[in-house]
Amino acid sequence: MNIHASSPIPPSSRLILRGGRVLVPGQGLVETDLAIADGRIERLAPAGRLPGRSLSADGLLVLPGIVDLHGDGFEKLIMPRSGARFETRLALAEADKHLLAAGITTAYFAVSCTWEPGLRSLEGAGEFVETFAACRAGLGCDARLHLRFELCAFEAVAAAEGWLDAGLVDLLAFNDHVPHIASRLDSPAGLAVYAERTGLDPEEFAARFELMRERSAAGLGVAARLAAAARRRGLPMASHDDETPEMRRAYRALGSTICEFPVDASTAASAREAGDPVVLGAPNALSGNSLYGRLQAGQALAAGQCTALASDYFYPSLLHAPFRLAREGIMSFEAAWEAVSAGPAAALGLSDRGAVAPGRRADLVLVDASDPDAPRVVATLVAGRLAYASWSEPSRQACEEAMSVGETGS
Repeated sequence: MNIHASSPIPPSSRLILRGGRVLVPGQGLVETDLAIADGRIERLAPAGRLPGRSLSADGLLVLPGIVDLHGDGFEKLIMPRSGARFETRLALAEADKHLLAAGITTAYFAVSCTWEPGLRSLEGAGEFVETFAACRAGLGCDARLHLRFELCAFEAVAAAEGWLDAGLVDLLAFNDHVPHIASRLDSPAGLAVYAERTGLDPEEFAARFELMRERSAAGLGVAARLAAAARRRGLPMASHDDETPEMRRAYRALGSTICEFPVDASTAASAREAGDPVVLGAPNALSGNSLYGRLQAGQALAAGQCTALASDYFYPSLLHAPFRLAREGIMSFEAAWEAVSAGPAAALGLSDRGAVAPGRRADLVLVDASDPDAPRVVATLVAGRLAYASWSEPSRQACEEAMSVGETGS
């Protein structure tokens, strides 16, 4: 039995996690108690008879909640197959369950606004933005909107500017997939993938794409207009798939400080030399390879060329990648977990989360790592609330105690 987004723990009461191995910055895994009050971490010390509700974390890792700054796995819940389309509200509720079960406490839903018809069209993005704004407060995770804007979508610029000015967007990313799509159109299989997503036949898609290719030279001007709107709101900005250090510098000049999925090591190194956070895909780190033969995430992390991982298209990868990286000796577990918590939080300017320390938000994930090849989330807390708990073995006892939360102390 699973419990999702429902907690018997009022945010104003004290909750004590007892006996877990807590990931403490600079110290690694430390066996200690952890007290939570008013949604924040109150203290890291033996709790003794400190009054409050108690949850046994014996045998479990107590880790900072995962911060996912780029996840579009929800698209498969809206459109699991071509022609099969479900309501966005339903997809958001289901995605929330997936996120919490993967230990993700802060989630940036990466919605694409492009020149393509269908799911990633202006109309599709507009409907998502509107529904997300109506639903976000009811989700268990701290849900935020990441607008991925395709720079050739000239018809959508005014709408995107309006979303930014209205405060509906939390992160803006500049996308230009024209070069990547062009590299795959010579393959009938590659063309078919793009055409299927849009509902066009291959010939119609190819014709539309040629128009976008003609527009691509004006893309930086579109980016400048939207960047100005983002700066007015003080929003973080990212550029996606940067191909060269020069491209990264051009986006940085607009105020875009996050380098997201750079194509090669020289671009990533240039970004880091300038102090820019570099984000790569956790699926890349988990599998050991980029789908497109690009920069390998594990190697980039080990070389200091990557500071954060994102779920991209597979939410569970953020939970599993750090365990794989540590198991294979690529980096310490503490450093690997920072890439899914402190690293993305810092990139986004979220100084209140990403580490287990007094005063930080009590965004925490309790993990049964008795089988390091298959770590299991036992419970996820968001701002001190128990948002998810799993009753499955071997963590049944801890989950039962979590849901009973008896009072302790005088």
